[in-house]
Amino acid sequence: MKNINTALVLGATGLVGKALVTQLLSDSRYCKVTCLVRKPLKHCDYPDPKGILEPIVIDFDALQDYQGYFNADHIYVCLGTTIKHAKSRAAFRKVDFEYVHIAAQLARAQKAKSFVWISSVGANAKSKSFYLRVKGELENAILNLSGLQQPSAVRPSLLLGERPETRFAERIGIVFAKLISPLLFGRWAKYKPVSARQVAAHMITLQDFSAKESAK
Repeated sequence: MKNINTALVLGATGLVGKALVTQLLSDSRYCKVTCLVRKPLKHCDYPDPKGILEPIVIDFDALQDYQGYFNADHIYVCLGTTIKHAKSRAAFRKVDFEYVHIAAQLARAQKAKSFVWISSVGANAKSKSFYLRVKGELENAILNLSGLQQPSAVRPSLLLGERPETRFAERIGIVFAKLISPLLFGRWAKYKPVSARQVAAHMITLQDFSAKESAK
């Protein structure tokens, strides 16, 4: 199978982003994986057997200046923060809404073949939760972008995986979620905790490789 597809990843250092890049680097269908990052990546964290990783350090506040990188076949956006880290609602919205929305517009301008981003289970523009409301508003904004090819929002529940920082409340939540997970089925199944690797794998399955594969 020829590796003739290119990918662009935003948010490569996060829990899902790291798992996603790792999987893309070993996927035989890709010949290049570009990551837009705030600071240099630790290459030891990203096994690159084919030598196809290209990390680019950028200023996300000037994301529109990097439009040329969005001519990749598949755009993956794993950007996200917490209000605790962002320090304010405005700063949170800048990362979780503005950066992702701008990325979608750049993907449309460069005619990328797909745009997949991380949302959240329960995302709803009318939610009383600020977090879920922002996620819902973003979904509406991106899905209503005329001309954007194959936009897909991935809605994970609580994410499982090794994080560099310790979040006590989150650890407690994960333990509780694992305990009640067997009881979550039917319409409640979407609230089961899910591993970052599973989310990353699902993002890749949303891509349509058939057009290029048929040309082999």
